Amino acid sequence: MSLFSFLNRLSNNTAAQSNATPYEAIGGEESVKLLANRFYDIMESDPLASDLLALHPKPLDRIRHIFFLYLTMWLGGPDDYQQLQGHPRLRARHLPFAVTPDLKAQWMYCMRKAMMQTVTDIALADKLLSTLDSLADHMINSEKT
Repeated sequence: MSLFSFLNRLSNNTAAQSNATPYEAIGGEESVKLLANRFYDIMESDPLASDLLALHPKPLDRIRHIFFLYLTMWLGGPDDYQQLQGHPRLRARHLPFAVTPDLKAQWMYCMRKAMMQTVTDIALADKLLSTLDSLADHMINSEKT
């Protein structure tokens, strides 16, 4: 089942029930770029995300762009990510890093703040966050802190 089908089935929101993808429902390219950049802005500036920030390659310009491409594809927009990076294989890509429950919580903290600051349809934002939370749970590969 696609992300859009999942969200469409769960939501009574008019935008989510239309034929629009979540990518289109949140505003397309510019809105997804704003979300991705806001996520990294929060990670860089909020001390609660310092451990998460420490794992990311600096400068963050490239990872911001890759994350934007991934979110675009994940939300049902163009699949430029896959053209550039290949299949997401998210868990495999994260295996070199000790992804702990604490790091997952920091990631979700940044995403929750970014989503609530950039996505105006709160019901859709909540559904996206719920789905991202499950995906982030799947990335946990270490209980060590």
